[in-house]
Amino acid sequence: MASRRVPLVLLACGSFNPITNQHMRLFELARDHMHSTGQYQVVGGIVSPVSDGYGKQGLVLAKHRIAMARLALQSSNWVTVDDWESQQPDWTETVVTMRYHYGRILKDYDQSEGTHKDCNANPLTSPRLKLKLLCGADFLNTFKIPGLWQDDHVEEVAGRFGLVCVSRGGLQPERAVHESDTLSRHNNNIFLVREWVRNETSATEVRRALRRGLSVKYLIPDSVIEYIHQHNLYTEDSERRNEGTVLRPLTKQAQQPVKSLDD
Repeated sequence: MASRRVPLVLLACGSFNPITNQHMRLFELARDHMHSTGQYQVVGGIVSPVSDGYGKQGLVLAKHRIAMARLALQSSNWVTVDDWESQQPDWTETVVTMRYHYGRILKDYDQSEGTHKDCNANPLTSPRLKLKLLCGADFLNTFKIPGLWQDDHVEEVAGRFGLVCVSRGGLQPERAVHESDTLSRHNNNIFLVREWVRNETSATEVRRALRRGLSVKYLIPDSVIEYIHQHNLYTEDSERRNEGTVLRPLTKQAQQPVKSLDD
């Protein structure tokens, strides 16, 4: 019965610089897959752009990335854009962002359920809302980059929350899971989704095309293209933003003792 399925919210964290059709497609693919398991009912999706403190080269201001994401998702009736992470003065660890959203949506969901449940409902047998991190296959490989993740954060993301990972190009997310003891231990909480319609669109290539005055129509929504032109985003000057800056995750995590994930 659908009513016995676990309600699930999908959270995607990233630069979204700019958001592309492929970013939005991840949500649709993930929802279909999670429904096909017979265990979950996807009740919402959240796009959470990173803050300006991330320090990645070419990263335009968060206010623009938030605005573009909202324009792009106007046609979605279940995926929303949240600006909490983007407004933080420093880069926020993914697991911290997940904790924040889980606490917020759990409170909202419980209040909503309390309002709509009839007097015969038994809250003790109702499935508990879950939050999982939605990502592309390339994301799993970041767990292997020395100094980028804390071991306990990987454990919490994979173990407490879980991941829904969509294939991308020739990448093999199965191998990334296999090669990590931490990920393998939580294999039942990591859902690998196959995208049969190959789409290699990347924000990097979109920015490159825009800098060169080339068309990006059908790669990103028309409303986002219009916004980019209105605000003169993604120029040679903007691509030099943060040039030479070390990614904030690397400098922030360097303050913590670093161990191999598989030690």
